[in-house]
Amino acid sequence: MRNLQTTNGVVIDTLRNMAASPRQAGDDRIAEEQAALRRVATLVARGAPPGDVFVAVTEEAVRLLRADFATMSRYCPDGSITVVAACGRAEAGFPVGSQWSFGGENLHTAVFETRRPARVDDQPAASGPVAEAAGSLGLRAAVGVPVSVEGQLWGVLITGSRAGPLPPGTEARLAGFTELAGTAIANAQARVELRGFADEQAALRRVATLVARSAPAGEVLAAVTEEAGRLLGTDHAGMGRYGPDDMTVVAAWDRTGAAFPVGLQSKLGGQDLQTLIFRTGRAARIDHDTGAQDQAAEVIRELGLRAAVGVPVSVEGRLWGALIVASRAGPLPAGTEERLAGFTELAATAIANTQARVELRGFADEQAALRRVATLVADAAPPTQVLAAVAEEAGRLLHASFATMSRYGPDGSITVVAAWGGAEAGFPVGSRWSFGGQNLHTAVFQTRRPARMDDHAGFASGSVAQTIRELGLRGSVGVPVSVEGRLWGVLVVGSQTQPMSAGTEARLAGFTELAATAVANAEAQAALTASRTRIVTTADATRRRFERDLHDGAQQHLVSLALQLRAAQEAPPAAGELAQWLDGVGGGLARVLAELREIARGLHPVILADGGLGPALKTLARRSAVPVNLDIQVDRRLPDPVEIAAYYTVAEALTNAAKHARATSADVQVAESDGVLYMRVRDNGRGGAAFSHGYGLIGLRDRAEALGGHLELRSPRGAGTSLEIELPLQPIGPDVPPEPNN
Repeated sequence: MRNLQTTNGVVIDTLRNMAASPRQAGDDRIAEEQAALRRVATLVARGAPPGDVFVAVTEEAVRLLRADFATMSRYCPDGSITVVAACGRAEAGFPVGSQWSFGGENLHTAVFETRRPARVDDQPAASGPVAEAAGSLGLRAAVGVPVSVEGQLWGVLITGSRAGPLPPGTEARLAGFTELAGTAIANAQARVELRGFADEQAALRRVATLVARSAPAGEVLAAVTEEAGRLLGTDHAGMGRYGPDDMTVVAAWDRTGAAFPVGLQSKLGGQDLQTLIFRTGRAARIDHDTGAQDQAAEVIRELGLRAAVGVPVSVEGRLWGALIVASRAGPLPAGTEERLAGFTELAATAIANTQARVELRGFADEQAALRRVATLVADAAPPTQVLAAVAEEAGRLLHASFATMSRYGPDGSITVVAAWGGAEAGFPVGSRWSFGGQNLHTAVFQTRRPARMDDHAGFASGSVAQTIRELGLRGSVGVPVSVEGRLWGVLVVGSQTQPMSAGTEARLAGFTELAATAVANAEAQAALTASRTRIVTTADATRRRFERDLHDGAQQHLVSLALQLRAAQEAPPAAGELAQWLDGVGGGLARVLAELREIARGLHPVILADGGLGPALKTLARRSAVPVNLDIQVDRRLPDPVEIAAYYTVAEALTNAAKHARATSADVQVAESDGVLYMRVRDNGRGGAAFSHGYGLIGLRDRAEALGGHLELRSPRGAGTSLEIELPLQPIGPDVPPEPNN
């Protein structure tokens, strides 16, 4: 609207200037020129159609310059010229609507290349298609000036004469005239564009209303197609969605009622419109029959369509499909691509909104499925029940025919732990399979990434492949199930009707990521129960050992001393025997105290309590039967629980190195960084250590995890053992009161 107001202001100023100029100049020629411009400006001010304005411009130019010939032509993006007005003899050779290619030595080419006025005083010397047509009209000379609209070259106004060269100054007079005429054209175009914009907004508003009402996607796409066809005044419109190698018609409209059948598929290839758009991702046009022989081309011929323009439909930055409009009359007007592209840009938003609603509904379903699984986990359901629920929820969520969850075994086998749908017949729970060959189980195991197979009949191999073919699966997708960073198993879903849709991997991976948390929780619950059992068992054994040590040692000595004291009370020793008797009692008490100290040393090493972790580890290294290389980068006291856990980890590792690994050397590294204590104990022994070989290593892991830390064991056979532990330096939780350092 601002453009329209501005150009109207230019017209008003022009009319005022034209009214004053003749009186000031007193020149009849200028008066005649101003009168011509006034007549054109009056047409524009009245809102005359652009065609009427163009005709008036050429007529006034012929009248003003007393020429035999005048045309106004528009330069088109495809390198052609379209005649928009003709006056005098030009009407015969250059009818309105005719198109010409420019090139050679002629005014159309010269003005286009230079953007400046040009003249030809010897028409027979000119060349090119338009020059030949002008020569056939008997023209001897002509002048052309550029018509610029809003600073851009729009076209050319040409006047010609059969008598001879046009007078000097014709360019200037014509250029001055077309400068104001260009303003009139801009005004007319602004009105057309404003009207088109209003129509476009109305069309988009109708589509947006459908989207806001949550209309089905098919109804929205049909409305977009029809609105585009009607908006651009075409005979036919169609929208298709791209597949990997074809296009499927999803909506169609035709002015006569006949249209492409929705669902029609056409292969991509050749020089047809949909293939050009697919390859380039840009708008394209075809103004003739391409000679294609597929079903879509036959329908085009039956509908009598001669030319078409198509633009890509991109949804969220990805090529989704194409919107194509076609005409039975001939080539569509220049600028159709731009108008259609602008329309589909907003229409694509409607498609994206529709898809978003579908995705939101799917997301809600996904969250509901995960919530049901999470509820099972929260209720401490058995792992088998949780895994079965995961397989069923994943299968239903993705509308699959089949779903299994399998666990990879250390012996190269797969064990089915859950099955749903058609899988129950071929892959019963508990069945074991070896993996290898071309199948999803092997692919996921080897790559640790999602995989798909869309042709089981042609490519699948291995032990599971034959069963999959017997189940009639056409396509399937598998994603890894990783628990706490390690590959645990694979979740596979498949369809008996068609390959799984694009994006299945992402949806299934997102689902199994949370489902794996449920598996991890189940495993963690089992591990926690086992850990608590070990802790209770260890505590009971330790308590019995202390009871036994106290009963068999210190308690017996104290009882003996008590009896001696009671006997002395009843029969006091003689004065000469008292000192000897007291020495005996004192010696007994010293022995009891030594035994109690020995028992206490097993509870908490004295050197650790007195000196801290560094001195305690140095003492361990000196006492070790295996030579130890120490690298301690900690020079301060640490929280008691951390120091105790670190001390016993090194003690256990050095004991194992000497007793079981037959090592000849060991390295101990201790460092502190970012609030974490890092320790590594390595030996050069025979390796083969495992958590399952006793309670020592398991106890160390339990101790580390109780403090919020982590202990990792690497012990390949024949390559030594490495024990790594990470302990946060603030491990005290609400159930473990802090103990101050001594």
